Amino acid sequence: MRIPVTALIIFVNFILQTTLFPLLAIRGIFPNTALIIVTSYALLRGSKAGAIVGGFSGLLMDIFFSKMIGFYTLLYLVIGLLFGRSQKTFYRENYLLPVIFCTASTIIFQAVLYITGFMFRGEGNILYFLFSILVPELVY
Repeated sequence: MRIPVTALIIFVNFILQTTLFPLLAIRGIFPNTALIIVTSYALLRGSKAGAIVGGFSGLLMDIFFSKMIGFYTLLYLVIGLLFGRSQKTFYRENYLLPVIFCTASTIIFQAVLYITGFMFRGEGNILYFLFSILVPELVY
């Protein structure tokens, strides 16, 4: 029963993230709920579940919005695997730790997108990236 529920969560999140959440954007930035779900599954269920959820979430993003298959899949998979390793030391009663991990996963995600997207095109304006993309998404 866990697999169909997880698949439904991933699919409903993908539908909401691609259709409804862009309408709620502030200055072109809207929350990355797929990253929050991947981080949550990684913290609660471990690195294997986090990597699987991240892989499927990234695969949906790759299939529908990317020119090459595998970039978002690998990125979400690595984030799920990385934050799932701390599942053993994670206390479910601590409410601050998931917020810290979601913030760290957003920073890692956006840093990889910055390096691969902006730097390789020759647009190395890090201040624009910090104040126009990273900080608003962290606040979300």
